[in-house]
Amino acid sequence: MFSPVRKMFDDISKRYDFLNHTLSCFQDILWRKACCRELKKRGAGKRLLDLCGGTGDFAVEFERIVGKPIQAILGDFSFGMLQHSKGKRTSAKPVQLDAMQMPFLDNTFDVVLNGFGMRNLPDAKGGLVESCRVLAPGGHLMVLEFFSPRQAFNRFFYKRLAPLFIPLLGAVFSGKRDAYEYLVNSILRFLPVKDFCVVAEKNGFEVVSVKPCFFGVAYRVLLQKKVLA
Repeated sequence: MFSPVRKMFDDISKRYDFLNHTLSCFQDILWRKACCRELKKRGAGKRLLDLCGGTGDFAVEFERIVGKPIQAILGDFSFGMLQHSKGKRTSAKPVQLDAMQMPFLDNTFDVVLNGFGMRNLPDAKGGLVESCRVLAPGGHLMVLEFFSPRQAFNRFFYKRLAPLFIPLLGAVFSGKRDAYEYLVNSILRFLPVKDFCVVAEKNGFEVVSVKPCFFGVAYRVLLQKKVLA
């Protein structure tokens, strides 16, 4: 089935890493590192799914900081993004998939990473339910995301500044202004971090930690699948 969002990511895949790093002033690299250090501190397992993993940067950091997984999948719906994972230092096998209906058995993974992908799913609840399904009891879901802003500074940034300079830079460096207008709008349409945590708790997870990145421009949310008695 044709998906305009998937085509958009295919179209910008060649410049995606460069623009991610540039638009965040290279903070996104530090945020992924912090996520992986926290997972290591928590004793995260070694069966890994990097979901909505794009070009694999999150999987690379996981292997570098936590260690090489015994099983690793890099999953994304964009074939173009997965193609640009080639050559990166990760053992994760690229698999094109639908995050809302994954081709894995229940309890397959110990860790699911989701970096800047949750807000692009058709339904956050559905994405959480499916991530919970493929996680083993006690497994971790690490979400790194731009949530809908609620603080005054972040509301000003995303509603006034971001719509001006992010599409402009996207147009200059990728020729795809519409794609970066979509990315800004997807943040404004997404859940606030508190609401996201409530949904997670109602759908099989315990909230382990919620930590702001760069004054709340993004958040690191660590969830753990509940262990039923």
